[in-house]
Amino acid sequence: MMAARILRRALPVVRQARSYADVVSTGPQMSFTFASPTKVFFKEASVKQVDVPTLNGVFGILPAHVPTLQVLRPGVVTIFNDDGSATKYFVQLLVEEAATLDQLDIDAAKANLEQAQSEMSGISDEAGRAAAQISLEAHEAIVKALA
Repeated sequence: MMAARILRRALPVVRQARSYADVVSTGPQMSFTFASPTKVFFKEASVKQVDVPTLNGVFGILPAHVPTLQVLRPGVVTIFNDDGSATKYFVQLLVEEAATLDQLDIDAAKANLEQAQSEMSGISDEAGRAAAQISLEAHEAIVKALA
């Protein structure tokens, strides 16, 4: 008993706790690069926040935030600039495409969604159904983004 008490006094107390990140008071908020294979949208730009679509919902990335992992899905990426403005892009991750929302046509998106839904019912093999499901989810996300 006495030995345990002496040992406890001799060992430094290590306490670890997760907490909020420290606030960055000066300089750029966060260096951000966002590109597709055909176009660079942001290159080392200073931004406040980036919201990305994940399987669990929209996830916000902040400067000096606690690291975490998420599974991304097609949807709208929102970039909040230092001046408070926001820019939205639709991203489709599997084919590495990105476009501003004003470049997308709601009528074409709805037609593509209907076509993907009809194609889904006619596919019997597993690989074909998986590809059709990806197409269906991407078109659903585009229509939702434009609604």
